[in-house]
Amino acid sequence: MKKDSNTNDAPKNARLVPEQFEQERDTDLWSIFKIMGEFVDGYDKLFRIGPCVSIFGSARTKPGSTYYQQAVEAAREMTKKGFGVITGGGPGIMEAANKGAREQQAKSVGLGIDLPFEQGVNEFVDPDYTIMFHYFFARKVMFVKYAQGFIVFPGGFGTLDEFFEAMTLIQTNKITQFPVVLIGTEYWGGLVDWIKNKMVKEGTISPEDINLFHLTDDHLEAVDIICSFYQKHSVSPNF
Repeated sequence: MKKDSNTNDAPKNARLVPEQFEQERDTDLWSIFKIMGEFVDGYDKLFRIGPCVSIFGSARTKPGSTYYQQAVEAAREMTKKGFGVITGGGPGIMEAANKGAREQQAKSVGLGIDLPFEQGVNEFVDPDYTIMFHYFFARKVMFVKYAQGFIVFPGGFGTLDEFFEAMTLIQTNKITQFPVVLIGTEYWGGLVDWIKNKMVKEGTISPEDINLFHLTDDHLEAVDIICSFYQKHSVSPNF
């Protein structure tokens, strides 16, 4: 039998209850004030910190590993150049970067997030520069707005999210271009090859978009890339 094109294809057991949206309306409206509060708190604290570099990477990276130590040293060297360090405040690479900043008695910022499997921020975050977020999107704005550069160590979905967020904003001119450096050719090499050989080839990005980021194994080179950029450009908050 031919199926009537006007037949409702919704599963018979689907619970489509419009009234539930009405019931949630007031809750959603009140959540706007919570979102505003997170932005106000973040803007107020971070505006007074000055130039910073955001350092990303896996929360699962163990102390003593190569990337952990590189993150410590990268943060240490960035602070010697006058930058503060912003991380997600958690363990792993984030802890390492905050540790490097604290060892130099520099600004060590932790933008924490309320998650069931993470408790607070690591011990190397300056209490004066600790900000806890409930909303990922509000937190992501702070990573970008007050960062003069990104240093991206091997990480998972969250790290990829921050990297591609920066690529999107720079590519679309929503923010002023700033240096973004991936550390770890063995880890990132396959992704970079795919971007070059698939995305560029298919025309989903422009060939010049490859120049929006750098790839290296040397954390000192990452520091030099950022510092060299600001020998030619002014330092200011993004967007």
